[in-house]
Amino acid sequence: MSALMNRDTIPHFIAGEKQDTSSGRYADVYNPALGVPVARVALASVEEVDQAVAAAANAFPSWANTPPLTRARVLFRYLQLLQEHADRFAEMLTREHGKTFADAQGEVARGIEVVEFACGIPHLLKGEFSDQIARSIDACSFRQPLGVVAGITPFNFPAMVPMWMFPVALACGNTFVLKPSERDPSPSILHAELLKQAGLPDGVFNVVQGDKTAVDALLDHPQVQAISFVGSTPIAEYIYTRGSANGKRVQALGGAKNHMVVMPDAEMEMAVDALIGAAYGSAGERCMAISVAVAVGGAADELVAALAEKTRALKINDGMAAGAEMGPVVSLAAKQRIEKLIGQGVEQGADLVVDGRGHKVAGRENGFFIGGTLFDRVTPEMTIYQEEIFGPVLCVVRVPDIASAVQLINQHEYGNGVAIFTRDGGVAREFVRQIQVGMVGVNVPLPVPMAFHSFGGWKRSLFGDHHVYGPEGVRFYTRTKAVMQRWPDSAKGHGSAGAEFAFPQMK
Repeated sequence: MSALMNRDTIPHFIAGEKQDTSSGRYADVYNPALGVPVARVALASVEEVDQAVAAAANAFPSWANTPPLTRARVLFRYLQLLQEHADRFAEMLTREHGKTFADAQGEVARGIEVVEFACGIPHLLKGEFSDQIARSIDACSFRQPLGVVAGITPFNFPAMVPMWMFPVALACGNTFVLKPSERDPSPSILHAELLKQAGLPDGVFNVVQGDKTAVDALLDHPQVQAISFVGSTPIAEYIYTRGSANGKRVQALGGAKNHMVVMPDAEMEMAVDALIGAAYGSAGERCMAISVAVAVGGAADELVAALAEKTRALKINDGMAAGAEMGPVVSLAAKQRIEKLIGQGVEQGADLVVDGRGHKVAGRENGFFIGGTLFDRVTPEMTIYQEEIFGPVLCVVRVPDIASAVQLINQHEYGNGVAIFTRDGGVAREFVRQIQVGMVGVNVPLPVPMAFHSFGGWKRSLFGDHHVYGPEGVRFYTRTKAVMQRWPDSAKGHGSAGAEFAFPQMK
């Protein structure tokens, strides 16, 4: 076990140094499989947020003036360190979040892909040039960093989601303040340690642990130029509204209610396996988890029967246990909220095919475990259909045809991810074109874009104009400067032709 994991207090990281909090406030960090605290995390005061922003502001001029190639070389060294410490990150994730070790390894790997993308920043920052747009006048445009930017990240991907943000922000020449979830904060400090080891100057990357006090301080700080956020829709809307009101650029990714349409011609075993993994992987605590299976026509009975069998057979255990397919949810509060929603589903008339409430794991009786839960005959009026449950609960909605499936999905307030399983290319093509969702999978249950594309939903799943990482990330963390230039030709004796009072025309 790493030295960091054995420490009692998980600190801040400001100006290249770890520091405990002066606020005197701390929060317990739990191992969800055991149901007991294993550490405590410092909670920042407004003054400590100010210190982190000041450190980032002081470091910005030098870092922004560092050639992109030099910045990329720091990221290349960081990339190598990430690869060497990948399992150390995964152990932290399993210990503090609860997901299985294999799932945690996958999270780290997908985050590393964004760092690989950011290492190509010299090419990504190339500007444009136009020669002789008018007599003796040339024009160019290029992108420059914003300044101090901040990331506020969720508990469900504490290693990967920060990597959606800071590698691109740093590569573009910004300095960064990260406010991770207080539920699983250790990966943030390991990121900071490895970045410093890779040669990142002090103050370029800072971590403030904390709660709403830290969040509001970042949203209100006049030196923070942009905010990136991933979390629930109510908080995303709050972040976007308050940050934008303070003149900041904001990208705020919110909640989801991801559907997977299963057509009668789908390869049923493939569709069932896809649903089991996408609904119950990471105990359903993914913003791309499939929480609604839309069974079209005659697909429903066969689909539900196969899902029920595999849901009952899920291997639920401590995430470090060999063969575990699903671990606990992140907290007791999350467990209680999910089980309450299951009860509401029963009360409102859904058919509870598999009930995961009250699940116990031998030797982990106090852990925050919920068994896989499957509902059939769910209707759009039910709470379990409308709300993001964020737990291992899969709802089956029956519809007569593909048009009804498209209408159902398009009417939902969320538009994060969706999938369709079919053998019919024409049906799939029209579905992709008509569906009002930001990320679409065809026979792919979790259509998470690769790092050289960009991630983001539609409707109330995204507040702001930019998706995260990829080309959209570069655009978010930079702004364009347009330049027109003309030089006097001393050799020909050309100087000023006198003042011109008409609006300039290019001739």
